Amino acid sequence: MSDKPIFVAAHPRACSTAFERVFMTQHDTITCFHEPFGDAFYYGPERLSARFPDEQARLSSGFSKSTYGSILESIKREASGGKRVFIKDIDYYLFAPDQKPTSIAPSLQKPANGHEKDAATDCDAEKEQNPYPTLAEPGNPTVMPREIQEQFHFTFLIRDPHYSVPSYYRCCIPPLHEITKFYYDPLEAGYDELRRHFDYLRDNGLVGPPIAMRPDLNSQNAEGAPTCHEICVIDADDMLEAPAATIEAFCNSVGLEYNPGMLQWDREVDHEVARGKFEKWRGFHDDALESTGLTARTHKRAPKSEEEFDADWRAKYGGEAAAMIRKPVDQNMSDYLYLKQFAMRV
Repeated sequence: MSDKPIFVAAHPRACSTAFERVFMTQHDTITCFHEPFGDAFYYGPERLSARFPDEQARLSSGFSKSTYGSILESIKREASGGKRVFIKDIDYYLFAPDQKPTSIAPSLQKPANGHEKDAATDCDAEKEQNPYPTLAEPGNPTVMPREIQEQFHFTFLIRDPHYSVPSYYRCCIPPLHEITKFYYDPLEAGYDELRRHFDYLRDNGLVGPPIAMRPDLNSQNAEGAPTCHEICVIDADDMLEAPAATIEAFCNSVGLEYNPGMLQWDREVDHEVARGKFEKWRGFHDDALESTGLTARTHKRAPKSEEEFDADWRAKYGGEAAAMIRKPVDQNMSDYLYLKQFAMRV
């Protein structure tokens, strides 16, 4: 069974922080990293995002010197402490935005002299670095070399864009905008990057071919040598229908011990840990911070027509905003449905 660091790759607003809180309760055996690569993606000398163009804002963040390499080093240090490492991150932090070509991050290159390169000498944070002035690995859509990706146990968390996209939009308008400081960018929906990364890992034998909790597909997909990591995809709405069964199945898939107490975090120590982890993304995680556990829905969610979704968005946000939400929902549905076909069933 794998004891590699677990990497839960998600898109924004996939209920991933609530999912993460389950594992943050296991202080004695698990060390959690909350969206670490966003530090490099948004603020550091290797930053790929157009957000935070003001240098002072990046300096004030405390992450202006963070590189992909320095983040990985901090993860390695924690991994040496004997606890299982659990990383939850937004997968597009490993990609150049808007489907631009992505090459290996300078701090993750292996130069001829064997020493890690200084990202600050290779990247000018005042200039657009999409892609970096480095070589890409053939077929690899991310900034992270394959040999590093092989060190992780990748899993995936998804949610229907009809719910994730408007949830993200809400975080980018008043009153939450005053806290998050994020403007709305539909390119940050995150499904395209998640699908491309999933396919890369699957095609290169880093996950699969067995699929967690899917005997119906495994019987059809017996060809190919299995890796040590079965494909593990969780749909957030499935998780909210059956949280205990979903978390237990996830634990079985990644080699963690399951106990029902993981789903409750009503102790002050749990809230203190969460506040510290989530502080850097204030406003995005209020619901998860105020929660005391992962509980099943009391009523099954009723299906809606597209017209009903549009009407709901118009009522909440107005006609112009509803149109802004509708477009990325439609654009990302095919990627969501593609990943959904691999989702575990409990």
